[in-house]
Amino acid sequence: MPDASSRVLVALDTPDVDKARSLAGQLRGRIGAIKLGLEFFNAAGPQGVRAVTAPDGGAPVPFFLDLKFHDIPNTVAGAVRSVTPLAPMILNVHAAGGAAMMTAARQAAHQTAASLGITPPLVIAVTVLTSLDESDLAALGQDSDAQAQVLRLARLTQECGLDGVVCSPHEIAAIRNACGPDFKLIVPGIRPAGAELGDQKRVMTPRQAVGAGADWIVIGRPVTGAADPAAAASAIAEELS
Repeated sequence: MPDASSRVLVALDTPDVDKARSLAGQLRGRIGAIKLGLEFFNAAGPQGVRAVTAPDGGAPVPFFLDLKFHDIPNTVAGAVRSVTPLAPMILNVHAAGGAAMMTAARQAAHQTAASLGITPPLVIAVTVLTSLDESDLAALGQDSDAQAQVLRLARLTQECGLDGVVCSPHEIAAIRNACGPDFKLIVPGIRPAGAELGDQKRVMTPRQAVGAGADWIVIGRPVTGAADPAAAASAIAEELS
């Protein structure tokens, strides 16, 4: 079984490169990877990613580049080719973009990595955002409940050869049953016991999520907003172990 701390991905939801670099340094060795998303990337770009994940004189920082690409297949393939040289451990697309788009993303990641002689990133698809519930899906014209939609998109993702999905903790067991033990599950919507829910609606504690079969759990504000982020991350790893 993987070390408990390696299952934890911490979301650095900030546009500030110095703050992200400081947090990454504090969390080094205590988590599996950091997550850099749209807020950070739109403010700091590839140069900011390199500043945080490839510091001068320091070991590379593993990271999940959470940009959720969703466009026509050719555009998404081009976007993946543009970010693969940053050497993310994981990158993602929206499964709702469809089979051709997901297949193009995977091919672009592997071809680009091969041309550079680097390990290709895991390419993961987002199913249904954890900020959405059944009423939100109904407003979007999707008649099925959240779990049915997640399973539909997870199966499609697997058929396209992607490595796994991002899903709510409450869909872990169903996806495991549908897609098997090797399909990677990255699970946001994680809140330690007693933490505020914020804008998440379908949540679970770290221990519950890993016990249900999550490969990685994503935690943001409960760690980055703590007075001592390193101690908060260590406490989560201890809970998992």
